[in-house]
Amino acid sequence: MKKLFLAIFLIGAVTAAKAQLSPVTWSFTAIRTSDKTFEIHMKANIQPGWHLYSQKQPKNAIAIPTAFKINSNPLFSLDDKIKEIGKMEVMNDKELDVSANQYTNGVDFVQKIKLKGNIKTNFNGSVEYQTCDDKKCLPPKTVNFSVAIK
Repeated sequence: MKKLFLAIFLIGAVTAAKAQLSPVTWSFTAIRTSDKTFEIHMKANIQPGWHLYSQKQPKNAIAIPTAFKINSNPLFSLDDKIKEIGKMEVMNDKELDVSANQYTNGVDFVQKIKLKGNIKTNFNGSVEYQTCDDKKCLPPKTVNFSVAIK
């Protein structure tokens, strides 16, 4: 009986630890804006107390910026750079003389694409990001994604 209780406790502790170590959840969607134009929304939902870093950081930044890697696809072209929609905050630590551009709660990264014909395809890639709270930073994570373009 003690072994069963210990096993259940350990499974619960590992599950809780994994949930705490993944403070960002991602969703990926495509929205048609015109006949052959789409917006790809790459939304980050951030747990309370955590921060996700912007793609653009000041020179004295301590953070690893969020970076997207988009797989090339001959069926569409990228229209401009990925835009960030959300309330960016600037963190300044005067003691360490460092700063960082970050988001709390959530941010929507939007990439516009133009199809080269009336076709179905996929928008594939990955996002590498780092999250921190007020006491620690987690190692960078990479999430792969694939969005159907219909």
